[in-house]
Amino acid sequence: MKNFINKKVLEIPPSGIRRFFDIIATMDEVISLGVGEPDFDTPWHIRESSIYYIEQGYTTYTSNSGLIELRETISKKLFQEHYLEYNSQDQVLITVGVSEGLDLALRAILNPGDEVIVHEPSYVSYKPCIIMAGGVPVVVETKLDDDFQLRAEDVEKVITKKTKAILISYPNNPTGAIINKDNLTKIAKIVEKYDLLVISDEIYGYLTYKGEHTCFATLPGMKDRTILLNGFSKAYAMTGWRIAYAASNRDIIKAMTKIHQYTMLCAPIISQKAAIEALNNGYSYMKSMIEEYNQRRRLIIESLNKIGLNCFKALGAFYVFPSIENTILSDEEFAEKLLLEEKVAVVPGSAFGDCGRNFIRCSYATSLNEIEEALKRIQRFFERYKK
Repeated sequence: MKNFINKKVLEIPPSGIRRFFDIIATMDEVISLGVGEPDFDTPWHIRESSIYYIEQGYTTYTSNSGLIELRETISKKLFQEHYLEYNSQDQVLITVGVSEGLDLALRAILNPGDEVIVHEPSYVSYKPCIIMAGGVPVVVETKLDDDFQLRAEDVEKVITKKTKAILISYPNNPTGAIINKDNLTKIAKIVEKYDLLVISDEIYGYLTYKGEHTCFATLPGMKDRTILLNGFSKAYAMTGWRIAYAASNRDIIKAMTKIHQYTMLCAPIISQKAAIEALNNGYSYMKSMIEEYNQRRRLIIESLNKIGLNCFKALGAFYVFPSIENTILSDEEFAEKLLLEEKVAVVPGSAFGDCGRNFIRCSYATSLNEIEEALKRIQRFFERYKK
């Protein structure tokens, strides 16, 4: 029988993260610093409101765009926080997680061969999603010496006549880096100069520990050029609810909605109801979670540097990205041996792009006690394999 699988799908490698989680599944007493998921439960008032709506029979489809109440609440929130005006009728789309929003955005704007600039290290899905949408990913490397900031001059060097968009993510997974307002403003000028779009994944926006998060769409001239993606998974501990949104100009949202209605139809109604409750009454719970993350962040950065694993001061998300150059191991060897010998799970940096080699990603979305124990084990491990 001939091979029926799409050639693009065949050529895309499997996620570099999954192999380690498959090993973890066979082991007991592993401390995981690998999973990019909050260790907090979804706040009770959000779960309770969802139970109520299930009991009231809210189990139907919604409009393709999502519940108008949720879209209105999101529009109101974006105006309150960023002074951005989006019409809830046709400029906001409710998606099944930011992952679906990204896929819709790429498929809505890309023609075969269009190029999308993406900075690395970056989330493992970005390049495969660009390829599956018919585009060509063009990588811009970010460096430890620049605190993994994306620099406008590096972006401009790779722009061609085929460039359609820039995909940015900040705070960043896996590095925990932010892009400061000065660099964002310079990137915005390049976007306007070359008539480009920006897909801005800001799912970790609330998890910013120094200063305020700058929403890319707020920069001069950028609102209509930006596809803003955000959601509830990280800041509200709602990963399994799979609920997010996209906001952009009418033409782009119309195109995204057209794809969404034929492939996904709508996001689950209960998740949409939960998102309304989160936006209306979830701020204090979110703030307490962020304070806890910040305490863990300070501990893990300080401790890794003391151990000898050079770790820059990540200012967002819930990841740190220490260098392992002071060891005799590659990043994949480090992650695998640490798991097998000390039962601590981390992710090799090369899973997030070639420029992530000789780094590891550690998530501090786990309890303080487990982080402290994991650090003791990493200290023992480092002593065995240091240069």
